[in-house]
This record gives sequence, structure tokens and C-alpha cells, in this order.
Amino acid sequence: MNIISIIPARMGSARFPGKPMKKILGIPMIGHVYKRVKMCKTLKDVYVATCDVEIFNYIKSIGGKAVMTSESHERCTDRCAEAMIKIESEEGEKCDLMVLVQGDAPLVNPKMIDDSIAPMLKDKSITITNLVADIDSIEAFENRNEIKVVLDKDNNALYFSREPIPTRSKSKLKVPMKKQICITPFTRDFLLAYNEMKPTPLEVIESIDMMRILENGGKVKMVNTEFVTKAVDTQEDLDLVINMMKKDELYNNYSLNE
Repeated sequence: MNIISIIPARMGSARFPGKPMKKILGIPMIGHVYKRVKMCKTLKDVYVATCDVEIFNYIKSIGGKAVMTSESHERCTDRCAEAMIKIESEEGEKCDLMVLVQGDAPLVNPKMIDDSIAPMLKDKSITITNLVADIDSIEAFENRNEIKVVLDKDNNALYFSREPIPTRSKSKLKVPMKKQICITPFTRDFLLAYNEMKPTPLEVIESIDMMRILENGGKVKMVNTEFVTKAVDTQEDLDLVINMMKKDELYNNYSLNE
């Protein structure tokens, strides 16, 4: 099976401009993500999709593969769809699965990729999955940079939001606090179908790609993960990740080769 990963990255982040090239222990953040995703032996290849020459040139300089994409994309999934089509044209081969790994997740573990695609390999009716993890604090639950998700009894997503869901305001009972994690595999055909869908109202309101699928009646299978990761959306996040990286076991496997 031809499984590739595409990492979308751009310098123009509204919340933290230039973050893909911010240094973490001397290595740009996008470099950490690329090198760690490359450790996943299930993947045939890994690419960075970007509209910025600075990111493109850096990935090329470390021996990686990068694809230039349009500056007009509002959603990372649309960027990955464009990149996948270009990759297939250049390679002369269609992929079966495309694993989107967010470019602001420098602590990603390659085993997370294997975990995310496992349900799709077992059940061909599943066209997309997301990793999901427990939120461990009220502060994180109320942080708008964390994408919260509520699930049905079969672990399919019911709704995604940057607001705290489900509500805690009317109950003293402990509520499930879940967040979306940085890895989203698509089947090739479903990614192309997604790319043909028009942006939907709740997708725009929440600024979350997955809402486009739910609003069109689709399902997103959520896969639990125990790995501790941290997306970088602010300078404070970056400072925290730098300290976490110092204790990270995978870091030593690639840091000396930079």
C-alpha cells in the first residue's frame, strides 16, 4: 500500500507568524516535525507542502522533499490536497492513504501515525481518522488554541470547537474533555472529495477543517492516543516545547545530523 505523509506549513500564521522556522534547540520547528515523521517506517515518503520559499528551501537543504502550493488556501487540508495531486503527477503513482501531520507539532511520535491509520487498514469503509487525547486541565479545556471534540458511542466525532465542549456550567459531574491531535489520515479518494466540497458555515465559524465533513453528513473516526504532544500557537507554547524537547527520547536520534 502506498501511504505518504504531507506536512502543511506556512509563515503567515495569524496567531504566531513565522512559527515553522522558529528554532527549538537549534533546529527549526518544521525540521523537527519532518525528521520525526520520517521515522515512521509505514510511510513510503514524506513531503512538506508550503507556499513559502523559506520553508521550501530549508526542507530541501536537509535532504527533504517539499512541494510549493498556492498562497490562497485557508485550510491546511486544501493545501495537502493540492500537494498530493502534484506529487502523484511527478511520481506517476497514486497514493492510497495521505497522512496529514500538522507542521506545528514538533513532539509528534512516529507511532502515532501507525495508530492513526490502523482502523483504516482493518475497515475499508473508514475514509478518515483523527487522533484524540484527554485534556488534563481546565486551563487547557478553556484554551481556544486547543480544538475540543465530543464523540458518539462508536468514537465518531459529533462536533469540533475551539470553545469548551461539552459544557461544564450546568453540571457538577465530570465531563469528558477531549482534544483533537495533530494527525489526520485520509484515503486518497476522500481527500479529493473533501477538496471538492465548498467551505461550510460552521467550518468557517470554528476555523476547523473537520467541520466541513460533519456538515456534509460524513463521519470522522477518532482514535485514542496516550502520547503527550503540544501544538505551538504562541511564544509561550514554544518555550514550553523547548523544555519538553530537552527530555525527549527521539530528539537525540536526529539532532546530531542537523
